Amino acid sequence: MYKSFFLIAFILVVAVGRLAAQDDKSKLVDGWNNTLVAGLNVTQVSLHNWTQGGENTLAWTFLTMGRFIYKQPEHTWANNLKIMYGQTKLGDKDFEKADDELYWESMFSMNIGWPVDPYVANQLRTQMAPGYKLVKNEQSGLDERVQTSGFFDPGYLIQSVGFKYGVEDMFFTRLGVAFKETFSSDYGFADDKDTPDEIETFKFQTGIESATGLKLTVMENVLLTSELNLFSAFDKLDTWDVRWDNTLTAKVNSYINVSLNVLVVHETAQTRRTQVKETLALGLRYSIL
Repeated sequence: MYKSFFLIAFILVVAVGRLAAQDDKSKLVDGWNNTLVAGLNVTQVSLHNWTQGGENTLAWTFLTMGRFIYKQPEHTWANNLKIMYGQTKLGDKDFEKADDELYWESMFSMNIGWPVDPYVANQLRTQMAPGYKLVKNEQSGLDERVQTSGFFDPGYLIQSVGFKYGVEDMFFTRLGVAFKETFSSDYGFADDKDTPDEIETFKFQTGIESATGLKLTVMENVLLTSELNLFSAFDKLDTWDVRWDNTLTAKVNSYINVSLNVLVVHETAQTRRTQVKETLALGLRYSIL
């Protein structure tokens, strides 16, 4: 897992050095610049009379990613959409959720002739299906499935205003003041630990928001996308929520690709530990727009 993480980090360093070498294909034109891609990854392992151990495995993940940018000389309106859902089945067990994400961001920026542009942005992030974990029953000694999350539980909204710097559709970085709302009706993601006698279902925070994104063709048919999102509340500036999403995609042909995704998440409302998820997949990919 960590080898893949360092591989992504190394490619990022190399890719930044290639920013100036990108050709005109990476430049935005006036009007709408739209991309919409759908993909399906399937993994299956079937064992019969296999003496070395293991279980039959079936896993699938559906992914849709869209980027819709409206550009004019005076302003730019950029929208990002990501929908991902997947399940895994081990042996005779039921399917379990492996991936679940609904993400949308809209950012409007003005070109005022400065090195940086003022912007306003709105971001939504949540999940679509219930999440479960196994908890041992102290009386029976058996593992039981306990629901730990649900649709829009947790749900996050972030509104921000500040300044950004960007290079066409290849690179951007921004910094601003933000308002963050956390919604959690049943599972305590919005709970204030300082009020143990009450479980809050809504949390409002003001703080600093930063985002940096990179989209580069590392070599022919190999695309790297990376986005780092940071948030820190004004009353807890020593604590930062971090979400760093990296995807390296190699196009085999018009419909088949190989992708490596490394997602790093550190959000104290979920857990104080840093979460890392790595996904290496071979699957179908179709460009709708």
